[in-house]
Order: sequence, then structure tokens, then C-alpha cells
Amino acid sequence: MTDTVLISGGRDVRASLDAGATDGTRSNGVVVACPPHPQHRGHRGDERLAAVSDAVAEYGIDCLRFDYGDWDEGYGESTDADRAVEWAAERYDRVGLFGFSFGATIALVTAAAHPELAGVCALAPTARLNPDVDAVAALFDLVDRGVPVRIWYATRDSTADWEPVVERAEELGIETVEFESDHFFVGRAEEVGEAAAAFFGPRLNGTA
Repeated sequence: MTDTVLISGGRDVRASLDAGATDGTRSNGVVVACPPHPQHRGHRGDERLAAVSDAVAEYGIDCLRFDYGDWDEGYGESTDADRAVEWAAERYDRVGLFGFSFGATIALVTAAAHPELAGVCALAPTARLNPDVDAVAALFDLVDRGVPVRIWYATRDSTADWEPVVERAEELGIETVEFESDHFFVGRAEEVGEAAAAFFGPRLNGTA
């Protein structure tokens, strides 16, 4: 079951809440999923986000997939993700954060301001969105605050500037996983979903 949600905060941010439980009850855990670049057709229906939602549902975990408000060069989009996390935290015991490409960078930066998160997964993050939205710098805060992090990247990705993120993550002891793929993980969405579910499942069910 999927419900449409309006995220408050002054921008027009709409989301789809996918229920993980099949008996009508709400899960204690939710993954907030950040879409790729909105100016490149990125939206909450992105197949990688949908695959994550489907996979975490197998663990009885909900997924909140949202669309950004009007384009704001990464600033407003970061605020949108922050508001989505706050919305989720008010309703769930445990919250995880996932993002792909532009959304992965948004997820890392947002997670650095939310040490209460159960974990964050970044798929093909780019190093920087603008002078003030820097995923590489956010990694220090995530490690310092003890937020579990996974960085996933594609070996044939020539779209995102992912190398600085992966290099810094490995220096900091953050687990990174490579996929033999291009930036869009063509044919690998289900595998991405399964990897996300394996990471989030125990953490959001309180068994990690």
C-alpha cells in the first residue's frame, strides 16, 4: 500500500509512503529515499529508489520516497531532505536514509546533521553539489557522530565525481562497495535494493 504525503516546510515537497507491513500496521522503521538530480528527470519513481523500497518491504520496513521542491541549486533540495527526515523521525522509532547520485550527496550531507539516524547509504554520490554542499566534508561528521555509512559506486561511472568520496571514505574506515556497472546501474537495480535491505534491515528492525 502506498500513501501520498505532503512534507511541510514552506516548499512543495510531495512523497510516496510505501508500507512494508502487509497487515495494515505501520513499521517501527522507515527508509527515506532521496532521488537523483531533478533537472535530469530525477524523481521519487526512480527505479533504484523503487527497488530499495521493494527490498526493505521484505523486512517489514516502510519507505518514504520524495520529490524535491522547485530547483534551488542544492540548497532547497538539502532542506527538503532534512524536512523529510524530520517528518519520518516524528512517526518512526528508527530512520534510515538512502540516496542515488545527486540524492546520494544530499543524503550524506543531511545525515551529518542527524546523528540519530540508524544508517545512511549513498549510491554513486558526487563529491559536491555547490560550494556549500560537500559530501566529502560530511563524511568526517558522520564518522565522528557514529552514524553507520555505506558508499556504493560503479566502476564504469563517468557521470558522477565519485572518486573523492570513495577515497575519503576508505581513509576514514567507511565500508565502500563497487559494482561492475555504469552510473545508472542498468540491470542492477534489484541488486542495489537487496544490498540496501541487507544494510537497513537489522538496523531499522532493532536487531543490529
